[in-house]
Amino acid sequence: MTSVASRRQPNLTVILENVHDPHNIGAVLRSCDSVGIREVFVLYTEPQLDEDRIEIGRNASSGARKWIDIHLYHDVEACFEHVKTTYEHIWATHLGEQAVDLYDIDFTASVALLFGNEHDGVSEASLAYATGNFVIPQMGMVQSLNISVACAVTLYEALRQRRQAGMYGENNPLTEAQRQALITEYLDRHDRKNYNKIVRVIK
Repeated sequence: MTSVASRRQPNLTVILENVHDPHNIGAVLRSCDSVGIREVFVLYTEPQLDEDRIEIGRNASSGARKWIDIHLYHDVEACFEHVKTTYEHIWATHLGEQAVDLYDIDFTASVALLFGNEHDGVSEASLAYATGNFVIPQMGMVQSLNISVACAVTLYEALRQRRQAGMYGENNPLTEAQRQALITEYLDRHDRKNYNKIVRVIK
């Protein structure tokens, strides 16, 4: 737990907007834990979506949900105001005229990655908060990827850049106070009775 806490990335996160499939949510959480992300933002503005989908996605996350804080929002402005308190740049997966290649983004910076749902992508309301848009280069006939796959591809490019920069070692951006707090929190979560005590903000 000490080793894992020491590799957490306090300036890298994911925002999921109106992602319908709970199994995709679970897969994203698994990828986030794998690259050292400690918190994820879930934005639900569609009335049929609720926190039950996160609960259902727990199985698909293969236990990763236990170690990641999930902030659930129903209001776009409130969600992004929270994100901006910690993360400097918000990059959205969106095929716009000014979209940049995934591999041209500096992932060693403070970054939040915004992914839309399986059908409509990122909403215009959320795009208004984005630093910019990016696309994942593809060479096939079908120019799309499943949301969880797109997220994994993106996060592992972030991992590659951050590992090269030593951010999983001596250049980790965690303060000593943050690291110690994470170790204490993980020890607490290791107790099964604290399994569901994951931070949520619902607005």
